[in-house]
Amino acid sequence: MNKIRKGDQVIVTTGRDKGKRGTVTQRVDEDHVVVDGVNVAKKHVKPNPMKGTTGGVVDKTMPIHQSNIAIFNAATGKADRVGIKLLADGKKVRVFKSSGAEIKA
Repeated sequence: MNKIRKGDQVIVTTGRDKGKRGTVTQRVDEDHVVVDGVNVAKKHVKPNPMKGTTGGVVDKTMPIHQSNIAIFNAATGKADRVGIKLLADGKKVRVFKSSGAEIKA
């Protein structure tokens, strides 16, 4: 079970964008996620008349390793760790480590 999923509010804990908040827009692979507005790089794009795109420099959101982000707890306003709790009916749910409250996805 992935502790960080698409649609989660996260905060960057290390690196150039430390302290920035954003939403996970996609999981690239097992370890990398794309966070909206975080790790933005300049990409030089060639014009392609077949597709109708113009060339130039565009901003592209690059993947970031999931160890460099933490889920954002709105109740405390801080970053938090994620735990897995087993319910009585056998279902697994994600919970905040600090409070034990279930994470709404």
